[in-house]
Amino acid sequence: MEPHTPPAPDKKFLKQIFLHHLTRIYNGKRFLRERTPHLIELASFEALKLAVKEFGGDVKKQIERMEDIYKLIGETPSPEVCNPIRSIVKDEFCLDDDQDVSLLNDLDLMLYLQILEHINITSYRMLIMIAKLLKYDEVKQLLTENFDESADNDQLFTLIAKEYITPD
Repeated sequence: MEPHTPPAPDKKFLKQIFLHHLTRIYNGKRFLRERTPHLIELASFEALKLAVKEFGGDVKKQIERMEDIYKLIGETPSPEVCNPIRSIVKDEFCLDDDQDVSLLNDLDLMLYLQILEHINITSYRMLIMIAKLLKYDEVKQLLTENFDESADNDQLFTLIAKEYITPD
């Protein structure tokens, strides 16, 4: 059996794909926003607490942008059915397990948040491609802003992790 490229989806199907993925990330972000105060409490290092607070503020802005996107395309978010981001957020890498060394907990927290950001980066990248095909120029700009924030947060947590593990 020869592998072949499936036919390109038509505009109606592209919009369906777009809405499917937008709704997944939107509902995941809403759930994450609810969990952010708990994540802040888990951080033991002040710079990490501030970074998680900034992350929470960015999550809020990204949700607002996605709500604007729904308005721009004349849609409303559908109820959550299956949300992989929610599953990851609920698991939280066992962050509530007490560690003997707070450094381990903080590094787990940063790894956890970076994994979530990598999911967001990938999702936004795909949504931007589809928005371009659908000629959703304003939507593409809002998604690019969300993408940039997620990438910046990933870099921020990388820098903080470096502070933890790099000798003076």
